[in-house]
Amino acid sequence: MVLALIIICEVGFWVLLAAGLGARYVLRRPRLGMALLLCEPLLEVVLLAATAIDLRNGAEPSWHHGLAALYIGYTVGHGHRTVTWLDGHAAHRFGGAPPPPEPPRYGKARAAHEGKLWAGTVVGAVVASGLLLLAILYVGDAARTASLEAWLLQAWKITGIHGLIALTYVIWPRRAPAGSGDGNDEGDGSDGSGGEDAPRVPVKVERRR
Repeated sequence: MVLALIIICEVGFWVLLAAGLGARYVLRRPRLGMALLLCEPLLEVVLLAATAIDLRNGAEPSWHHGLAALYIGYTVGHGHRTVTWLDGHAAHRFGGAPPPPEPPRYGKARAAHEGKLWAGTVVGAVVASGLLLLAILYVGDAARTASLEAWLLQAWKITGIHGLIALTYVIWPRRAPAGSGDGNDEGDGSDGSGGEDAPRVPVKVERRR
C-alpha cells in the first residue's frame, strides 16, 4: 500500500503543479492556481499518515516505509526550488515575463549554487531522518526496524556524496572559456591590451625621406 501511495503522490505532485501553473497563466486565474499549488504539501501529509497507520496496524517495516521517508524529505528540501523553477518558465512562456535567469556555470557563483543545492539535500536528510527515527521508536522492536535503520544510513550517504560533488566546485572551480565574458580571470584582454602575457605585435614605422 505504501509503495502504491508513493507513486500516487509523485504523480499527484506533477498533476497539481501542471494544473496550478495552467490556471495561473493560461486561464488567468492566479488565486485558483495558488490554491492548487498549496494543495501539494497535503500529499506529503497523506503519505506520512498512511505510513504511520500501516505501521500501527502491524505491517512489517520494510524498504517501502524508508522510501516514503526519503520521498517526503526530498520534497521538503527541493520541492520549493522545483516549483519556483517551473513557475518562472511558465510565466515566461504564457505570461509574457522575461526568461528566468540560468544558473551560473563558472567560478564562485557556480560553487555557491551547488552549495545551495546541497543545503536542500541536507534539509531533506534531516527531515527523512526525523521521520525514520520516529518510526523506529514507534515500532519499538529492534529486530523489526533494521530496514528503517538502513534507510537512515542511506539518507546520509546520499547527502555525503552530494556534498563531495559540491565541494569539487569549490576546490576546482570551473573557468569560463576564453572570450566568453563569463569568467573573472585577470588579463583576459577585455580592455583591449590582451593582458600582460599577450604577444607583442611588431609595428613597422615607415621613414619619410
